[in-house]
Amino acid sequence: MVQRKLLLATRNAHKVREIVELLEGLPLEVSSLRDIGIARLPGEDDVEIFGTFEQNALAKARFYRVHTGMDVVADDSGLCVDALEGGPGVRSRRFAADHGMEGADQDAANNQCLLRLLEQVEDAERSAHYRCALACVTADRTLVVGGRVDGRITRAERGRGGFGYDPLFLLPEYGQTFGELPPEVKAAISHRAEAIRSFRRWLEPLESQESLR
Repeated sequence: MVQRKLLLATRNAHKVREIVELLEGLPLEVSSLRDIGIARLPGEDDVEIFGTFEQNALAKARFYRVHTGMDVVADDSGLCVDALEGGPGVRSRRFAADHGMEGADQDAANNQCLLRLLEQVEDAERSAHYRCALACVTADRTLVVGGRVDGRITRAERGRGGFGYDPLFLLPEYGQTFGELPPEVKAAISHRAEAIRSFRRWLEPLESQESLR
């Protein structure tokens, strides 16, 4: 069976690994920007400027479709904390920098920034959710799907698994953070997994067509 080529518009190795695993079983040849040697492009840093995950994911997919001619999947995801009025939200990756707390390890800086801002917030008020928007742009089709998982923010990092805010994101029904849960459990219940499941349902009927090749 011929494998169809699909570009993942990300330089984040963690995201690449998660998405590739979630797409397992489909006849796809999945590459990342690093895999195909795409250096940073003019205007790349100005693509994700919108106020919603959906708008940012779609803008990123369209940007790389124009610059590579490939069929592109892009995601925009982040953490939304109720006590922070939905923040950091679409600013999740830049959260610490926005608050003057940049560090060499971006994930560590973001987590420390979050803990500092929530220091005086009671446990009952530390509800949060992860959001993921996934966009696919091909020559003749555009899709945007989403996923969400609800949890709470702990008072200290727990576990070494996952990435980003995972060591702080507690799943009450499991009693563990994404940083503590086995990878296969996270892969089954995460916001990104929900979005990928929707993408798979859209993609599977197209396997015999030529739009993804």
